[in-house]
Amino acid sequence: MKCPYCGFQEDRVIDSRPADDGIAIRRRRECMSCLERFTTYERVENMPLMVIKKDGSHQPFDRRKLFNGILKSCEKRPISSQQITKIVDTIERALENSLRREVSTRELGERVLQQLRNVDEVAYIRFASVYREFVDIGSFFDEINSLSADGTSSPEGSDNDG
Repeated sequence: MKCPYCGFQEDRVIDSRPADDGIAIRRRRECMSCLERFTTYERVENMPLMVIKKDGSHQPFDRRKLFNGILKSCEKRPISSQQITKIVDTIERALENSLRREVSTRELGERVLQQLRNVDEVAYIRFASVYREFVDIGSFFDEINSLSADGTSSPEGSDNDG
């Protein structure tokens, strides 16, 4: 492994343990030249997951793109980047465990909404407004009414004063 500090290519593994619920191995390494320590992750190489866009085109699944889309809906909300990462991890793991190599943007969006519904209702509505392409105020009201009808409430510890 090439040292990220000095570029030397020899190191020793100091610690090794499972990570990401056992789907990766986290290794602490020490460079044999500069003695700096760094962390690497080892994962099984999978066939890439492809996303089928609305126009029928295919593109590789991109965690960053999913993270950024969720992040936009969570702006100025009491949601940490760790919570967003956990949502992305949950969705990615579920897709990998499904053993399918393709997922539609529709299914991906529904999975995000399912996760956001449990985290923050405002972020849920923001994401839904873009994902479901709300065209008027009635669309917002319909979605809000469906949230109320499901009996969901704000998660503990959140407040409504934005």
